[in-house]
Amino acid sequence: MALSNASTLSSKSVHQTHSLFSSLSHQPSSSLVPGKTHLRSLHPISAVHAAEPAKNPVVVDKPPKTSSPSVPAGSGKWTVDSWKTKKALQLPEYPNESELESVLQTLEAFPPIVFAGEARSLEERLGDAAMGNAFLLQGGDCAESFKEFSANNIRDTFRIILQMGAVLMFGGQVPVIKVGRMAGQFAKPRSDPFEEKNGVKLPSYKGDNINGDAFNEKSRIPDPQRMIRAYCQAAATLNLLRAFATGGYAAMQRVTQWNLDFAEHSEQGDRYQELAHRVDEALGFMSAAGLTVDHPIMTTTEFWTSHECLLLPYEQSLTRKDSTSGLYYDCSAHMLWVGERTRQLDGAHVEFLRGVANPLGIKVSHNYGKQDWSSTTTERFTFYMSWLSDFVSITFIRSPEFVGSPYPLLVSNKMDPNELVKLVEILNPHNKPGRITVICRMGAENMRVKLPHLIRAVRQAGQIVTWVCDPMHGNTIKAPCGLKTRPFDAILAEVRAFFDVHEQEGSHPGGVHLEMTGQNVTECIGGSRTVTFDDLSSRYHTHCDPRLNASQSLELAFIIAERLRKRRMGTQRLLALGNKFSGWPSLTLVFRPSITAGINRKGRISGGWAGRQAGCSNKSDNPSKSGQMHAWKSWCRHALHLVAVPPHASSPIIHVTIRSSTPSSWFSPRWIHRRTDGLPMRP
Repeated sequence: MALSNASTLSSKSVHQTHSLFSSLSHQPSSSLVPGKTHLRSLHPISAVHAAEPAKNPVVVDKPPKTSSPSVPAGSGKWTVDSWKTKKALQLPEYPNESELESVLQTLEAFPPIVFAGEARSLEERLGDAAMGNAFLLQGGDCAESFKEFSANNIRDTFRIILQMGAVLMFGGQVPVIKVGRMAGQFAKPRSDPFEEKNGVKLPSYKGDNINGDAFNEKSRIPDPQRMIRAYCQAAATLNLLRAFATGGYAAMQRVTQWNLDFAEHSEQGDRYQELAHRVDEALGFMSAAGLTVDHPIMTTTEFWTSHECLLLPYEQSLTRKDSTSGLYYDCSAHMLWVGERTRQLDGAHVEFLRGVANPLGIKVSHNYGKQDWSSTTTERFTFYMSWLSDFVSITFIRSPEFVGSPYPLLVSNKMDPNELVKLVEILNPHNKPGRITVICRMGAENMRVKLPHLIRAVRQAGQIVTWVCDPMHGNTIKAPCGLKTRPFDAILAEVRAFFDVHEQEGSHPGGVHLEMTGQNVTECIGGSRTVTFDDLSSRYHTHCDPRLNASQSLELAFIIAERLRKRRMGTQRLLALGNKFSGWPSLTLVFRPSITAGINRKGRISGGWAGRQAGCSNKSDNPSKSGQMHAWKSWCRHALHLVAVPPHASSPIIHVTIRSSTPSSWFSPRWIHRRTDGLPMRP
């Protein structure tokens, strides 16, 4: 599956270019590769790399002896057990230490579940997503369970991910990176360590690899033997997934056969069948033209696994040193993420993850507060306006002139922009594309208000991350019957907000992260099949949080595919306009930075200071309201906006290049001077 072409900037070239800028500022002061301290029975395993070369092999430069491209510099030398010197949250207390040690020694002797070469391949694909050249589809159970472990359940979840991938790839015309919350997603963090029912207080259920969900004392005692069972189930799950991915089940020729039986005659099932027939016709055309459809790229698919890095003793016991690169990989999954409750900068989970070379995710939540301007960074960078699809946006980033402004900066108490920048620096100091995925879980309204600040902070720091939307966790409510559920409309609203913000900021929406299943469950309300509150109890099977069923997942995929299609069409339009106007004279304006104003093609403007300066002419003086601006409308019709935000820029002024045959006829410098309080201009 080709993930880049000659006309796009590859993640590798960006990383190489960035290395030239950052080589002086990121000199490690000590060795970054773990030293002689190992697990009790840990030795280099020669088979840790992929047994067979990848179809599209990933070229990885041999790391120097004193540093590695992925292992970040921390305060002190990293070892596989250095996390034990840090404060560890959400870990269970096992009553029998000797039994725990015995289990961990057994796991250390087991073979790795995944290979380092596969994790490196995923990192490269995620780097493409960070550049806008691919899209991540990450989905699966909220928490896997021992009770529901079956080949049919694994197949159905894999099949719906294949369907969603086909919809996204056909609509967006970009490669889709398929990553499952599977083969290891057992442990779950809990906000309360105890649960009380009818006056009885017991430890909370934390996932099948820690304790049981039955509400009795024996079940809730953490049992280390459950880690052995979790390992075996994860290995068996991945074995079946490998067979499905490479054994012909995932072949594009079978695209018409992936529909689940219960969804076959639904609205989404019918839409999928229509798309599948179009794909089938395209394959027939290729075959008639003499192009082979039996190539492995058409008969197999790449599939990776992921889970939250929570149970650190288990993760440590499956960490291996790769014999080809000398780096350490957590071989329990291809990708790991650190959760909202465990990503403290000086915490044990961050300490462990900074030393493993797997691609990493960072969960970012929505609890926000206010912070004074003076405590935020004021560094500026080059920014070009963007025109994507039918929405035009302008973003002015603040500069020293606005420090002390009465307009407050909204930041997250759980993850403010500065903290995110610091965390990314700890986990990825060499700024390697694909290493870090930021998974946002905020709710639609919070997404629109607060995500832009995170994007700007990361961009201003010159960091390369893959932005992903988790529309599930910010939209959990309690139904009248007492069950937890998630409204499909709220999930959809957050996804749309995620795309809108990235259009506004000129950044790339890199993917979605979903809790979903291939089963015909009734856990989330809404969707085209209209699951109601009354329907919840009929097929409510989750052990933790509600999941999208197959029909709802497919419906969401079609909506996301439409957004990807509009984005692609907007990019093509931009390139066409660039060719048309390439010989026209240009006018460069220099703006004093402000907050944010969004303008659509109907001439409506909204935003903070920029909206107030431009002047809202309708019923309200509130700058968040819309106002009819004829000059802006003319601008939106004729201006050409280019997207190019160098991640390394630190001090250049903000500027916009506008091309037109007669700029003064529709974009008067006097109008700019009058309506924006004397912004300086430069020819």
